[in-house]
Amino acid sequence: MIIRNYQSSDCKALADLFYHTVHVINAKDYTQKQLEAWASDDIDLEKWNQSFQEHNSIIAIEHGIIIGFGDIDKTGYLDRLYVHKDYQRKGVATAICNQLESINFKKIITHASITAKPFFEKRGFIVIKKQEVERKGIFLTNFLMEKINQ
Repeated sequence: MIIRNYQSSDCKALADLFYHTVHVINAKDYTQKQLEAWASDDIDLEKWNQSFQEHNSIIAIEHGIIIGFGDIDKTGYLDRLYVHKDYQRKGVATAICNQLESINFKKIITHASITAKPFFEKRGFIVIKKQEVERKGIFLTNFLMEKINQ
């Protein structure tokens, strides 16, 4: 696996990976309506690209295929972390998080899905609060989590 910095040419592939990962991996914890509200097929690629460029954004690649990505902003907010459905539980998210967390933040915050919550707990994140967030008129449960670095 190769980890490299995000490039604008990656944006469409990341949007596709995001859509398919949410609709397959998160389907056990969310309804179809929730999945559609969370990950629709009309992602604004310009906004995503701008966000990735403003954040520390990295890509995991294996055999020329993007298998995961993650990004963290300058305040320590871990915004996105997604791994291709065929590469789950193979250390991809861990490798991405290890790199993102190596940036010297006192505290890292994320909004973890029901599905991702156990992964973040194993990494030392604690739940600050359970939340119901609204996306396109549909409510989804997630967790505000934080990790304090010593």
